[in-house]
Amino acid sequence: MKKFLSCFLIMMVMFTGLIPAQAINAKVRIMDLTHIKGVRENQLVGYGVVVGLPGTGDNSRSTQITNQMLLRNLGTIIEQENYIQKGASAAVIVTATVPPFSKNGDKIDVTVSAMADCKSLEGGVLVQTILKAPNGEAVAVAQGPLSVGGINKIAGGSSARTAITTTGRIPGGAIIERDIYTEIGDENSITLSIDRSDYTLVSRIAKTVSQVAPAQAIDGSSVRVEIPAKFMNDRVSFLSIIENLEVSPTMEPAKVVVNERTGTVVIGADVKLLPAAVAHGNITVTVSTTNDVSQPNAFANGATVGFENADIEINKTPGSLINMPANSNLNDLVRALNSIGVAPIDLISILQALKKSGSLQAELVII
Repeated sequence: MKKFLSCFLIMMVMFTGLIPAQAINAKVRIMDLTHIKGVRENQLVGYGVVVGLPGTGDNSRSTQITNQMLLRNLGTIIEQENYIQKGASAAVIVTATVPPFSKNGDKIDVTVSAMADCKSLEGGVLVQTILKAPNGEAVAVAQGPLSVGGINKIAGGSSARTAITTTGRIPGGAIIERDIYTEIGDENSITLSIDRSDYTLVSRIAKTVSQVAPAQAIDGSSVRVEIPAKFMNDRVSFLSIIENLEVSPTMEPAKVVVNERTGTVVIGADVKLLPAAVAHGNITVTVSTTNDVSQPNAFANGATVGFENADIEINKTPGSLINMPANSNLNDLVRALNSIGVAPIDLISILQALKKSGSLQAELVII
């Protein structure tokens, strides 16, 4: 494990060591770094019912009431909602995202998620459900068979599951009922918003766009571009020119990303350390309990009493101490950690301690 970790970290150093040189000569299209302010997706949500479930639906009374109302809207009247068998249907929340410039009749994917104690939506069909925008306006209608991408079987008190089956998707399951109006910029200009705040990158984009039209960086993530008179009524062609211009990207800030659940550690380039000392050692504390009985002799007027004996054992392996000089780089950090044979979980703890002490000069991201 230690040998594998050492090889992996060394390979990561070799790979990240190439990034700065490549980034200097690289060119990226503006369309891959920015988006037009105001041109955005829209979220929709709706409440519906999935039917046709083989006894894996929910048992909530609200679902039965919904089913009764559904049948009433379809022209069928039942006296009580509990006349509908439980388990064959499930109440669900339906969500979808509408891309900009969507038109009446376009199809979009929807996600269907169970609300109550439904065991599985496998094999179910979503009944026609209205999807609404946050302002309450109906935008789309969804319906169709679900795809859950797995199975969930329960028999004889045992269960087997290959995926989460209480959430499913319907590809192209919703139809847009009205055009989505999206305004491109204001009267005389458009604003390019970069996907991450970066003053250097904004400055480069503004300088590159200025070769085609007047442009000015207005903050760390926005560039205002004046629309030339000849493109005032043809903004699409103008944006086609802008988005295909190329700029040199900037390097990401020094960053270390840690996933504590999986033990994954990704160390970016240009990670620096201030003077520090790292100690590494393992302490194992084992507490074992044995039950025993105190039995009085025949002539004593006592009672049988149970008691516990506890043994505490502490195993401490020899610790390792290594000093890190000032301005140590990524390569120095990896070699130092490999020299004391750290495992991924120990590496995470060391990085957190270095950040807390102020030695790690990088952003520590824990996911």
